[in-house]
Amino acid sequence: MSTSTSSLPRVLRSASFLCAALAVAFSAHASAPKILKKVPPEFPAEASKQSIKSGTVKAKMAIEADGSVSGVDIVEAQPRKVFDKAVTRALMDWRFEGTGGKQSHEVKLVFNNED
Repeated sequence: MSTSTSSLPRVLRSASFLCAALAVAFSAHASAPKILKKVPPEFPAEASKQSIKSGTVKAKMAIEADGSVSGVDIVEAQPRKVFDKAVTRALMDWRFEGTGGKQSHEVKLVFNNED
């Protein structure tokens, strides 16, 4: 019985470390950068020509210390390669509140053209 009781503090320390790591991860996600300027992407004419009416794009922006966007990575897109350029162009014009440090921010954009 002494073996199981002596391992209890080790298990509790491991559990508290895990909780602390999760708290840091959630707090980092919770402190999303403040958006100062949003530019909506244009619906690509090429998509309309191909009779594509809707789609979604998840993108990750690299944000500089002054709040400007320095890069955009397409994480996921449906349909693929249809809206990527429009999203990249628009997100490069977004502006965030400067924090004095580099950061990143992920967004999901939904396209819907009923015309």
